[in-house]
Amino acid sequence: METAANGPTRVSPHRGGARTVLNGTTLTVGELIALVDGAAVPTVAPEARERAALSWRTAQALAAAGRLYGRGTGVGAQRSVPVDEGDEAAHGLRLLRSHAGGAGAPLPARQVRAMLAVRANQLLAGGSGIQPALIDALVDALRLGVHPAVNEYGGVGTGDLTALAQTGLTLIGERPWLSGELAGSEESPGSDGESAGLMEGADPGGESVAATTKPAPDGPPDAGTGTAPGEVSAAGARRAPGGASVAGTERAPGGVSVAGVQRAPGVVTGAGAERGAGGVSARPVKARPSQAGLGIPSSEPGPEPEPTPEPEPESEPNTEWAGPSPRAGSVAAAAAAAAAAAAAAAAAAGGELAAAARYVVAPAVQLVTLPGPAAETVYVPVSASVTAVVPGPGVPTTARSTGLPAPVVLQPGDALALLSSNALALAQAALAQRELDMLLRATHAVAALSLAAVSGSPEAYAAPVHALRPYPGAARAAGEVRRLLGLPDRPHRRQGRRIQDPFGFRAFPQAHGCALDASERLREVIEVEVNCPSENPLMDPDGTTAYHHGGFFAAPLGLALDAANLALLQTAQLSAARLTALGDSGLTGLPPFLGGGPATSSGTMILEYTANSALAELRSSTTPASAGHAVLSRGLEEAASFAGQAARQTSRATDAYTTVLACELVVAVRALRMRPVQAESLPAPVAVLAAATAVLPAGTEDRPLTGDVAAAAELLPQLAEL
Repeated sequence: METAANGPTRVSPHRGGARTVLNGTTLTVGELIALVDGAAVPTVAPEARERAALSWRTAQALAAAGRLYGRGTGVGAQRSVPVDEGDEAAHGLRLLRSHAGGAGAPLPARQVRAMLAVRANQLLAGGSGIQPALIDALVDALRLGVHPAVNEYGGVGTGDLTALAQTGLTLIGERPWLSGELAGSEESPGSDGESAGLMEGADPGGESVAATTKPAPDGPPDAGTGTAPGEVSAAGARRAPGGASVAGTERAPGGVSVAGVQRAPGVVTGAGAERGAGGVSARPVKARPSQAGLGIPSSEPGPEPEPTPEPEPESEPNTEWAGPSPRAGSVAAAAAAAAAAAAAAAAAAGGELAAAARYVVAPAVQLVTLPGPAAETVYVPVSASVTAVVPGPGVPTTARSTGLPAPVVLQPGDALALLSSNALALAQAALAQRELDMLLRATHAVAALSLAAVSGSPEAYAAPVHALRPYPGAARAAGEVRRLLGLPDRPHRRQGRRIQDPFGFRAFPQAHGCALDASERLREVIEVEVNCPSENPLMDPDGTTAYHHGGFFAAPLGLALDAANLALLQTAQLSAARLTALGDSGLTGLPPFLGGGPATSSGTMILEYTANSALAELRSSTTPASAGHAVLSRGLEEAASFAGQAARQTSRATDAYTTVLACELVVAVRALRMRPVQAESLPAPVAVLAAATAVLPAGTEDRPLTGDVAAAAELLPQLAEL
């Protein structure tokens, strides 16, 4: 860890490995994916950080001279309501809290990490007026592999307000950092089952440790927490000897209770739950906001919590604080500390926790009442799959380095500056475009196999045909098929075959070319958006002006995503058509449906149904999201781009297309294996066929083909590189 001379503790960057420079101007989709997948670590260009700092100073000067939207005023329909003098900082905190209203499933960690990278790079473009410390914290989170909990629903293509508000509350310490994967992730969880963690501490190697409590060393209280010597504060909570107490709940031995926590081995908690080993129970209580994160005490005093009796010294759990320096607003610390003490109390009361039972699983949102003079009750919003790590018997409890970004103290103007972005939609679009690009490249290989399997005509792929209609995508599609089949630019017409092929083969360059062009256009739009400021108001680089504008309206992104979805449908329909053609004995000269047994064999017949089922799913994802309409904030915001919805549709469409293409691959390979080689046969793509036959089963008897399709889907990334 590094301690700045005049600032909070900062996390040292990892040493070694590939690095991606975030400079606000040149980030590519490929570099973004490398950051997301851990193939590179981020570094910040000094000139970009200085540009962001200049923007921050500009915003401070302009705010002092006159009101700026969202800084000296409310937002949306409240744009004309002035913020009281001296209330600017608290106004920003209220803005984050009020906008952190996302709902739906927690997003996969990969999408959230991409959002962090996009937002950091956009802020480094300058223009936001945000304090650079928040940019540093975003970059630190990327380095450390942690991310905030973000819900699926909340954005309509005019700024990912809920996702970025949830992120902002995490950056200031009000919400927990997560490590690993969330439910619904596209990534496979670890074999040890530790695929997600509610982070209150982790070592640099990624091992998460519990946020538990111990007496703090004598010294001055933490700023804004009111922590007295000998006490540890978490979100304003005072640690009672022997464990954590939650006001308004039934106390277990050790004084531990957390509202809404789900059952763990040997511990039963939750509203209305039976008392488990250790007698731990809880019931939900009414939430009331605090002003933690700014060091501002709640304006509403609460009842004094019931005092917790002092236990004997030897009964104190042998646990230590493993999170960052406790501060007001860190409700995750209170929840994890309470869960840890609950486990210890249960064990002390005779309940047996298996050594492997190291986790207490928290629901999506749990209410925790924090002890202390204010007795605040707050939400701890975490995924049902996110685990608070609680040491069980035999598990070491000494914490090492926290491995978390230092909480940032919110400054006036930070909140809206952070929220003014479609970073999540851009992150989802970048991930979807990367997958789309891979599938489109793999399609060249699969289509070449199918063309060879039916001994199709290469005339439709001749270079002169596409030179006369100079669409880049069509020319590229035709050229790739020629390359894979070893054909010249001007293939000779072969005698003795049909004059022309069905559309699935003859019109492939035209349809697939549109998908290639749409994917390339989508990449270009994403790279423009992640490398420019979109914040409203926008600070001019000259340091003297701020502009109120609509640059956050993500129409270019939404339209590019919709176009890609529609173009993918076109090429997917031809893939399904080629699959059907491969089962036509009149076209291939092979047994119907490529059955290898008696004449009644079904062969690959069922894959037509499977592919068309997936095709129907893909088709349902092509209704243009940008055709949607919304009137929000009392009519002030009367349109929306719905770019985030379009990005999710693209992700679903690529998932469905993977199945369609995999079905075609299985059938094409079987046809080539069964095809007698004749003089007029089109040569098979050697490298593609070799890669496929090494993976796909050779049997032609009637049997379940689910495994074949799964193996073919796994093979597509390899075919894309041939």
